[in-house]
Amino acid sequence: MSDEITYSAAFSEGVAEEMANDPDIFVLGTDLVHRGGHWAQIRGLVDAVGPGRVFDAPISEAAMVATGVGSAMAGMHPIIDLNFVDFAYGAMDEIANQAAKIPYMLGRKVPVTIRATSGIAHGGPQHNNSLESFFMNMPGLSVAVPAFPYDVKGLIKSALRGQEPVIFLMHKRLTGTRGPVGGPDELVPFGVARVCREGEDCTIVTYGGGVAKALQAAEILVEEGRSPEVIDLRTLAPLDMETVITSVRKTGRAVVLDEAPKIGGPGAEVAASIQELAFEYLDAPVGRLGAMRTTMPESPPLLAQVLASVEDVVGAVRATFTAFEDVPA
Repeated sequence: MSDEITYSAAFSEGVAEEMANDPDIFVLGTDLVHRGGHWAQIRGLVDAVGPGRVFDAPISEAAMVATGVGSAMAGMHPIIDLNFVDFAYGAMDEIANQAAKIPYMLGRKVPVTIRATSGIAHGGPQHNNSLESFFMNMPGLSVAVPAFPYDVKGLIKSALRGQEPVIFLMHKRLTGTRGPVGGPDELVPFGVARVCREGEDCTIVTYGGGVAKALQAAEILVEEGRSPEVIDLRTLAPLDMETVITSVRKTGRAVVLDEAPKIGGPGAEVAASIQELAFEYLDAPVGRLGAMRTTMPESPPLLAQVLASVEDVVGAVRATFTAFEDVPA
């Protein structure tokens, strides 16, 4: 592994390495060439790969993704940078009806990677949402949700060496976090979750920005004598339920943490799958934590009420140990 670099720099490094080996990769988006992206996700890339492979586009998400789909069908491998994932609404037909379905309808490969910044931080109702469940529900799309620089680099390299349309979601709050990354040929495969912390008595399942909260909660729980296991899903499509179920069968308890709305979010799918595939191993109902089903506020105090906190995670795990205390014998 290399020295520690930021979450955003890991993306740029992974893309630069793949562009050096594949002349068909290019990047298209807004504020990229001179600014390096709103989140510094391709800062220095123009200098690394030379002119003519990173392009600024007019502000039309539909046109950007349509260009990406067409060029992918013609043999290129574009990265379309939508900036905020909220802007994907302006290109949903191109994503859902074209990129996701053309491989089935026409038998043509569409190796386009659509990068966007996701998750909840600050930005108000139109720049501050989690749309993972939209993309999970579209057959034909892969969905990456990395939590660490190592996974950012490894997953983008896997996406750029694959032949499928990929939604690559990077969390706002993780932009400046630092960590080691792999070398030029260290890839992170899609559909393989990671056990971030091994434990014995409760499984916490999450992804993206939720991983840091889960690990913080785990430290508090350890001080109380608990032994939580933390699983980072890393990708939502494909979804690695095998790793999750193996853990739950060991621990007997599970809490699912999500930033997307609790109703209909990715966490709902994971929780339902746990109860379907590991019901007989559970010592308590699956705990579920997700965002309130409300428009995301700009106010920090209000925003804090919408999302699950570290304390909420701790409380949800504690509840799995007391779930049946009041039930008559």
